[in-house]
Amino acid sequence: MDVTAVDLFCGAGGLTHGLEKAGISVSTGIDINPKSKYPYEQNTNSSFRRTDIRPLSQNPERIARLFPWNSDLNVITACAPCQPYSTMGHSKSKNTTDHEKWGLLDDLRKIVEYVEPDVVMTENVLQVRHDEVYKDFVETLEEMGYFVNSDENKNVYCPEYGIPQKRKRWVLLASQKGPIRLPDPFYTDEKEYPAVRETIGHLPPIVAGEVHDAHGLHRSRKLSKKNLERIRNMEPGEDWRIWEECGLDHLLADCHKRDSGRSYKAPYSRMKPDEPAPTITTQFYNYGSGRFGHYDTDQNRALSILEGALLQTFPEDYDFYQNWDDVGVKNLGQLIGNAVPPRLAEVVGESILSHMDAELATSKTPANN
Repeated sequence: MDVTAVDLFCGAGGLTHGLEKAGISVSTGIDINPKSKYPYEQNTNSSFRRTDIRPLSQNPERIARLFPWNSDLNVITACAPCQPYSTMGHSKSKNTTDHEKWGLLDDLRKIVEYVEPDVVMTENVLQVRHDEVYKDFVETLEEMGYFVNSDENKNVYCPEYGIPQKRKRWVLLASQKGPIRLPDPFYTDEKEYPAVRETIGHLPPIVAGEVHDAHGLHRSRKLSKKNLERIRNMEPGEDWRIWEECGLDHLLADCHKRDSGRSYKAPYSRMKPDEPAPTITTQFYNYGSGRFGHYDTDQNRALSILEGALLQTFPEDYDFYQNWDDVGVKNLGQLIGNAVPPRLAEVVGESILSHMDAELATSKTPANN
């Protein structure tokens, strides 16, 4: 069957890349970020359109026209920004309706109502399931006759699907053709989870602020004198409390000197080499933003841009930029950290194809007399 997808909020192409690897054709990727255009078009077989989803929801026939007339199955994938729902994106006291990106799922709902694709897929943080906009979206799908995967099946822990980071995501699959679901986890024993060292350990060592000669993406940010002292006094798996124990109170961050900040153990820590990485955020390159210190005590630095991409399961040769000065660390951090891991996208694509094969086989089975 000819299965064609349109990828809304496509970013740098992580989802499209994985779908294509699974065998699904993606006609178009849509994103508002102009920095997405180069990596998306360089690494996928799809075309990129820079536009906002909001006006498209008011004119959804523009989305419908992106599907070829001879496609056997149409798929809309839409991984809306997670910031309105993420615990890192806003304080508990802030109303998420005030967030500029809060209503994007409602725009998606309007598009799906008009286009009526055969399959819909969304991915977001776990907290999205508590939001009224998300609940309205699911209710609309069910009223339209879509089969939606169970909440248990939506709850994805990435290491169980071969992704070397402790990323938790809520993956919705819905189909008009029949029941659809992700496969059962591939790994259920923590000892089998892919780990940091096996993912990035082959890369040549670099120091803070260095760019490797052979790979411009293998670069790390400079560290201040204090941060260099901090990481030199930190072993993998430890946290800032080790400085207190060793009488190095001058290394404590201001937040850790307050009772309200003492529960935040990850900042200024090193990763554990034989476990999956923490969730790769948009600031994984910043030593103070989480447990993003390199596990090798001979490499006193945060993750390089390439290491973050590999932990997100991007291929090592994924082409993210044409000119470094046009993109920079912050933009690449956002493109990589916000992406759907291509390996997870491949699992999604395989699930869609398996679902269609099963439905096709069922439709060809002669009825019992």
